[in-house]
Amino acid sequence: MPKNKGKGGKNRRRGKNENESEKRELIFKEDGQEYAQVVKMLGNGRLEAQCFDGEKRLAHIRGKLRKKVWINQGDIILISLRDYQDSKADVILKYTTEEARNLKAYGELPENAKINEGGLGSDDDECNFEFDIDEISSKVLSVIMYHTRSPFYPSKSNLVDYFLLSLIIEKYSGQE
Repeated sequence: MPKNKGKGGKNRRRGKNENESEKRELIFKEDGQEYAQVVKMLGNGRLEAQCFDGEKRLAHIRGKLRKKVWINQGDIILISLRDYQDSKADVILKYTTEEARNLKAYGELPENAKINEGGLGSDDDECNFEFDIDEISSKVLSVIMYHTRSPFYPSKSNLVDYFLLSLIIEKYSGQE
């Protein structure tokens, strides 16, 4: 069996965060490169990126970044465009949140670029529920009363029933 002459394998290097504390110089795009935001992680070192030139491209994470720099959905990245395939690109660099804010401040990224949101939608997207209490039939009311066991003491585990029941009580309490 051969002797280990090195200083350890990949497990030794896995615990070290060499680039974590030091600040690096902000890198701007050059010819043949574009800023993009990760839309979807596809696996196998690939991702779908929405470039800020309006194109959606399939990007490949280069080997230097793979398993060293973790890229997530919503991250701002720098990609290298391919001369022979416009729909595909290669990831060169992942920007930290602070670097992405600096790029936005310098005017490199558009104003509508969302930084550090994870690609989960915009701030304008809200989950609005509208209920028209007049459309609730007596059948729905009886089902709610059955599941809550009492119109005044709903079960704590079913918040939707409680919400609907409070709307019904509020609506019909003023009509007596």
